[in-house]
Formats: sequence, C-alpha cells, structure tokens
Amino acid sequence: MTLDTLTPTAGRSEGGSYEAELNDWIRHERAALDLIGIVGSLWFERSIELIFFRNKLVDRSASEIMNLHLYSKDIVRKPINVENSAMLAKEIQNADVCPSRVDIGKLAYEWSQEKGNFETAGDFINHKLKDLIGKKHTITPKNVVLYGFGRIGRLAARELIAQAGKGEQLRLRAIVTRGNSDAEIVKRADLLRTDSVHGSFPGTIVEDFEKKALIINGHRVFMIDAKNPEDVDYTAYGIEDALLIDNTGVFRDDKELSRHLKAKGISKVLLTAPAKGNVPNVVYGVNHEASDIKNNAIFSAASCTTNAIMPVLQVIHNKLGISRGHIETVHSYTNDQNLLDNYHAKYRRGRSAALNMVITETGAESALKKVLPQLSGKFTANSVRVPTPNVSLAILSMTIEQEISKEEVNDILKDAALNGALVEQIQYVNSNEFVSTDAIGNPCPSVFDSQATIVGPDKKNIVLYVWYDNEYGYTRQVIRYAKYIAEVRRMVYY
Repeated sequence: MTLDTLTPTAGRSEGGSYEAELNDWIRHERAALDLIGIVGSLWFERSIELIFFRNKLVDRSASEIMNLHLYSKDIVRKPINVENSAMLAKEIQNADVCPSRVDIGKLAYEWSQEKGNFETAGDFINHKLKDLIGKKHTITPKNVVLYGFGRIGRLAARELIAQAGKGEQLRLRAIVTRGNSDAEIVKRADLLRTDSVHGSFPGTIVEDFEKKALIINGHRVFMIDAKNPEDVDYTAYGIEDALLIDNTGVFRDDKELSRHLKAKGISKVLLTAPAKGNVPNVVYGVNHEASDIKNNAIFSAASCTTNAIMPVLQVIHNKLGISRGHIETVHSYTNDQNLLDNYHAKYRRGRSAALNMVITETGAESALKKVLPQLSGKFTANSVRVPTPNVSLAILSMTIEQEISKEEVNDILKDAALNGALVEQIQYVNSNEFVSTDAIGNPCPSVFDSQATIVGPDKKNIVLYVWYDNEYGYTRQVIRYAKYIAEVRRMVYY
C-alpha cells in the first residue's frame, strides 16, 4: 500500500520515491495527531462528538485514524484527505456549535466536492452546520442503573462510561447484583477489566469496599445487593428519577418489569431482551418513534437478532417489496446452553455448545409482528447455534416484487448505510475476506456483506448475508434507545 490510497500527491514521479512517500505519511500523521487533540477538546469541553462515517474518533490513535481514512476510499468509495478532516475540525472548534454528534468524514467529502462554492472553510462549516450553530440545546442528564451484570450488563457499563464525556447525557450510578461482599466486588471488577472476546477495559477501575462501589474512570458506581426488584431504595444512594436497564432476562412482561418501578428512585425501565405481553419491542432506527416515552414507563430493546435483521428488511421492503422469505441465523452459543451434555428444558440446547452445531428456534419471525407488522406472516425462521463465542450471521432469503441485479441490491443497502435514518444501524462492507471475527466490536447491529449477495436467475429471489456482533453491536443499540427514552439525544449531522 502506498499513500496514494489515502490521498494523491501531485507531481510525484512514476512509482514515487521512498523519501517522498515517507514525508507524505509523516505529514498526514501529524494532521491525524492534530485531529486527535481537537476531537478530545470538543468532546470533553463542549460535548461535541466527532465521528468518521459513524466510527468513533474519541480514544483513537493516529494510525487508527489513518486507517479510517483508508476505509473511506476502499469501502465508502469517498477518498478523503486527513489534512482536510483536521482543518474542518478546527473550523468546528471555532464555530458556536451546540452539543451534538457530527460526522467529520461526511463533511470532509462534501468539502472536496463543494469547496468551490465557498470563500472559506469557515463559510462552508457555517452553512453545513447552520442547524447546530447558535442553538441552545439543553439536555438534562439522566441517572442509569444496571440491573444485572452479565455479558450485556458489563458491555453496557463500558459503553456508558466511554460515552460519558462531561456527564451531560447518561450517568451510570449503580449496578445491582446478588451479593456485594468485598470478594464479590473484586470478581465483578475483574470481569469488567478483562474480557476474552472484547479485550481489556481501556481505563481504570478501583474497588471502594467501604462504600460498596467501583470507581470507573472517576465515576463512582454503587454495587448494590438485591434479591428482588422492589427491595432497593435507590434514593438512599442519591439516585433519583433513574432509567433502569434490566439485562437479567428474568423479568419479561409488564407485570414483572413494573416491580422495578416500585423501588424508590426509578422512573423508567428498559429490558435488553424480547418482551412479552403489552411491552413494545423496539429496534432503534426502525420503529423507535412509535414509543410513547412521555406516558409509558416500560420498554424493550428486543433481541440482538431482531436488531440485526429489521433495518435490512425495512430497507428492502420499502424499496423492492417482499412477497415472502426465510430467515436463518447462524448464532454464537450463549450462556443458556450447556458447555457439556446435560439436562436442559429445551430440546438440543442440553448438548455441548462447544462441540456441536445445534438447531434451535428463534424469535425473529414473531418479532416482525411488533417491529415490522407489514411483514408479519411472510417469513419462516430458524436458528443454528455454532461453537463460536461471539458474532452471528443472519441469512435472509427473500422473494421480492421487482426484478433486480446484485449490483442494484448492493447499491440500495450502501445508500442506506451512508444516508438517511439508518446510518447508525447498517454498515456496508465490501471485503472478499470478511469473516465473523472481523465484526467484533462493530457498533452497527447490521453489518451487510455485499460480496456474499446472491440474486437468482429470475432476478426476484435474493439472499442477503448480515453479520452482527450479538453482544457489542446490540449493546450500542440499547444505549441509543436508552438515550431516546431518557430524552438526552444530542443534535446530529450525518
């Protein structure tokens, strides 16, 4: 790879020279370092988060930022100069932009296409971000309690701390588990520090045994012992009007989840699993706007699989119409399965998860009734659990109402990944070598594998492959929905 893949250098002799290419790289690396400083300043001082085509820039190294610019050419097909990104970030720093989330990648590309229309880069930024400049966008921070501290709970804790910034949105205040002795607090802290799939926590965690708390990157988070939801008085810990995120999966309907609301200090409850009864199942980006956040107090973020498939199904149905289809998920094993053969209430799940592929049911089709009811009854669905610890794959086989080519299908989903309401939900990948571990840590719940797309000879039968980090990608969706429920979403420029 030469630097030409990042930005062309005019006047270079054919093939370039070692010194010229090295100097170009150093110049761009310096620009990346400048960008890092501006990103940190905007985030911690003004609650302005710069991202690059939905990829976070906070806590990124210079090499990672250079890699993201390479991604813009190879994946997004939008070559962007890192020096322009740094220059535009500086202009944002000089402007009166309100707390917001701004895609500097999108801005840098638009600058490369439109700069001739503006006298200065400052004029360009003032025009593009006119809806964010000079606005008084007041946000009242919301306290958050995590009820349960398993796989999703620990990832949610990591993400809440990582996104805390000045503490103007969601504030993690407490974690509820069964038991909070000193030894148990140490074990919980160690599980938060290290993770076999997601790696080490990039921060500091200090146990405070006297106050029964963990101090995570300076945030004091109380570790509360409770056997029943209604037993805790959160106000005794200074926690009022909190959003409780229940990630235990034990309480699933409105009657059971309402027990949390009997505890002092809790005003809303969000379940990280498919809900039963009258609780709406929501995929943020698809049907979250139907949530009555003013009058309802109990919500569900549905399942990881539901969050993976619904954005893609919505796009395809809106553009092409879906007559019928089948959903097959190839899902990593979960704690619900046995490591070795043993009794299980459900068929096949008692067989060793580490040794077998296991056919089991999925709630994907039934989820359509609540999330995309217009597709209800048009799909069958099933799942195969496989011996991998994380990242799953949804295979969507559909008959559509219009004839189409592989290129046209891919273009539809590429556009959805870059523009419109689902840019946080769908990521478009174009690699011939993409495999499951490449999706670990992906913030999007749907990672569309364009190289795997199949279109049948009749041009109406299509098969789409959607990867998803069933832990992290889903957790990011939970946090997005939590911000919406808590009414702490910032303004955005995507």
